[in-house]
Amino acid sequence: MNKPSSKSAAKAARTAYVCSECGADHGKWQGQCGECGVWNTLSEFVVEPAANKAGPAVSRRSTWTGKVDAPAVTALKDVRHTEDARVSTGIGEFDRVLGGGLVPGAVVLVGGDPGIGKSTLLLQAICKMAQDMPGLYVTGEESLAQVAGRGSRLGLPLDGVHALAETGVERILEHAAKMRPSLIVADSVQTLWTEELSAAPGSVSQVRESAARLVRYAKETGTAVFLVGHVTKEGGIAGPRVLEHMVDAVLYFEGESGSRFRVLRAFKNRFGAVNELGVFAMGERGLKEVSNPSAIFLSGSRTPQPGSCVMVTREGTRPLLVEVQALVDASPLSNPRRVAVGMEQNRLAMLLAVLHRHGGVGVGDQDVFVNVVGGIRVQETAADLPVLLAVLSSLRDRPLSEHTVVFGEVGLSGEIRPVPNGEDRLKEAATHGFKRAIVPKANAPKGGRIGEMQVIGVERLAEALEAA
Repeated sequence: MNKPSSKSAAKAARTAYVCSECGADHGKWQGQCGECGVWNTLSEFVVEPAANKAGPAVSRRSTWTGKVDAPAVTALKDVRHTEDARVSTGIGEFDRVLGGGLVPGAVVLVGGDPGIGKSTLLLQAICKMAQDMPGLYVTGEESLAQVAGRGSRLGLPLDGVHALAETGVERILEHAAKMRPSLIVADSVQTLWTEELSAAPGSVSQVRESAARLVRYAKETGTAVFLVGHVTKEGGIAGPRVLEHMVDAVLYFEGESGSRFRVLRAFKNRFGAVNELGVFAMGERGLKEVSNPSAIFLSGSRTPQPGSCVMVTREGTRPLLVEVQALVDASPLSNPRRVAVGMEQNRLAMLLAVLHRHGGVGVGDQDVFVNVVGGIRVQETAADLPVLLAVLSSLRDRPLSEHTVVFGEVGLSGEIRPVPNGEDRLKEAATHGFKRAIVPKANAPKGGRIGEMQVIGVERLAEALEAA
């Protein structure tokens, strides 16, 4: 019987099991995590792997030697702070979501549904950036011929872009150490694997360890890395939750099926604003940026219709004009329906209760449907007042003026509360030709006007209903 090699024994001693929910480490596999109590969440990962073939640029943590080279403790006030140097991707909307450009050494995770345009956007970005900085496009799902064919079909400049069809992290880092690219695109992180683990590619342990090595390489060399991530049927990025904590930015590509418009949203960004929004239109020549998304979301018929109200929401640093539609109809059910698309359904139920209590308008026997047009999901309270006015407009079958814009938070006692950046919202509305605005009194300017637009400040829900 052959004796196990020392290499195999050393490798076994360097593995542990981590919980994908809470991140707790365990010495051996078990069905239930001892920390969070969740079942079937432990996966194998590397703790102390051997020296890497990729060279010193991606070396791992060494075994304990008894010596510690501890960094010196420094007073925070003595630390010199410099602004992060940024490089433009050549795509204005992409730069906006990234916080003004790409920071060298940053690791960005881009997720989205299959076919939404993740690979197309990153190929466009790396081709434009390759004119000034070398880039490496690593594909684990397509052949090099498919990638080159897409680039040619989109009319992209392919000079300066190198491509590699590989899924082994060690070999990817070997090539990166030789050519020293300034930008790496890995499409996708679920196809990557490391030979230090026996698990299959796409498993929690492989995704975690492969991403960790790329993150380490990015930080040690100053190379910017884009990771393409698959999403689950629940809409989250597949793999361990800790993956989103390892990277510097998490961007999601969203879009309605059948629509050519795509929305890129930042859910995490260490170098920019969270919830920043970039809007693109998919065409034959790839993704084109939409510099004025408000015009897109309001591009429908502006003929006054009952149940329609235009509001000004804010995504990151950008004010957006979107249309809120409501449909109120007699319900044949004993428990009338409350359906909200683009906003939280529980908040809709709360607002209807406020409308009944402080506005004197009851819809207890009516079905109420609310939709935010354009696939935008509004997560801020500025939509409260527009939703109530749209509901009342549908109930009374009386349209609001097409030149009126509304925003404001509604409190449980019927007061209209101010929202942040009210002046920026009003200026955006005035730019698009609106003549009248109903807003919280604290957000109204002293003169009662923004340019040619009349601004009506209200303090109570009853005043807003009367003004509308």
